[in-house]
Amino acid sequence: MEQLITSQSELRERGFRALADTLGWVNAVRFLRQFDPGSGNYTEERASLLPDDSLESLTTEIERIQDQARKDR
Repeated sequence: MEQLITSQSELRERGFRALADTLGWVNAVRFLRQFDPGSGNYTEERASLLPDDSLESLTTEIERIQDQARKDR
């Protein structure tokens, strides 16, 4: 059974070493860069980008688009 690594720094070091041994240094760094946490506040940005429509108006719009698609066939 594997021993639990309780030190965050040891876990990070051993994890990177395992990646580097398997992928090579360059690919290990490229892999880790994929997990950039980004920046900004998604919730605030989402509220400003998406329309504030009700469920009823969205349903009506979906039905209108579906009806139009049926007519265009």
